[in-house]
Amino acid sequence: MKKAIALALSLTMALSLAACGPKDDGGKSSASDGSKSPSVSSSAPKPSGSVTKVTLATGGPSGTYYAVGGVLSTVLNGKLELSEINPISTGASKANIYEVTDGNAQMSILQSDVLTYAHAGTDLFEADGADKNSLWVAGLYNETVQVIATTDITDISQLKGKAVCVGDVGSGTEFNAMQVLEAYEMTFDDIKKTNGSFGDAVENIKDGKVAAAFTVAGAPTTSIVDLASSNKFNMLSLSDDAVTYLTANYPFLVQDNLPANTYNGIDYEVVCVAVKAVLTADKNLSEDVVYEFTKALFENQAELATGHGKFENLSPESAVDGASVEIHPGAAKYYKEVGVLA
Repeated sequence: MKKAIALALSLTMALSLAACGPKDDGGKSSASDGSKSPSVSSSAPKPSGSVTKVTLATGGPSGTYYAVGGVLSTVLNGKLELSEINPISTGASKANIYEVTDGNAQMSILQSDVLTYAHAGTDLFEADGADKNSLWVAGLYNETVQVIATTDITDISQLKGKAVCVGDVGSGTEFNAMQVLEAYEMTFDDIKKTNGSFGDAVENIKDGKVAAAFTVAGAPTTSIVDLASSNKFNMLSLSDDAVTYLTANYPFLVQDNLPANTYNGIDYEVVCVAVKAVLTADKNLSEDVVYEFTKALFENQAELATGHGKFENLSPESAVDGASVEIHPGAAKYYKEVGVLA
């Protein structure tokens, strides 16, 4: 009788322990931080803390950098196992160099010319000296130097003595504006220079506070699209002489005309120059993290292009074309695998 009671008690305890144990989740385990488990082993979730949190410095919320950064995080965070991308809004290309150097960001999007200046310690970085912490990951797309103006302004030469917004202080836009004015034998002393974001520029055009504004971003640019939806304005073309001067004296500038109807109400081709938007990574960011990110960037190019048109022409070949500074070892590993780097 005692043996029967003992056996019954043992069975009861075993059943209770089983009821308290982990339930079957169908193999869909996840890390404690909410990230997906490695696809190679659904039963082995990533250890807590294994995901590298990568802050991506972009630009103002009305600019293309910010939109592109949002698409990168939305599309790739579900594919990456080693990192998680968090885009943040920042002031400008120069600011992004320092965001990485100061440890506030691990990746950034900025203009190719600004990255070149940082590594050389020239132009925008002449006073502070060279900063080589940001390395090239991928050239994403052309950034067009666009000049919008009130309807009474039809030529850049007319900007002399006028109020002109030249972008945020210390931005690549500000420096490109200086170069364009130089092609017309003007300096900032010849205009009433104001500084502000792309969104500020549009509002100032609407309010008549400035006669013109420079925007350097992938076209169509959100802030200018918004302006075109409610206001009439002009876009100013560069003269042939100005294009020749700019491309000869600043080799990172290439001619990049905007087709007619890029913006509502602008039914003519606009002659422009452009720099390249570059994705960079901190030189100290893990080679494995950057390799996985770069690989995912190209393997998911079609989905990225659905999210933002600036990814439509992205390819490994175009991503390394014009690389003016060292390519991050993690990105270089991928480019060597696919045969675009030796």
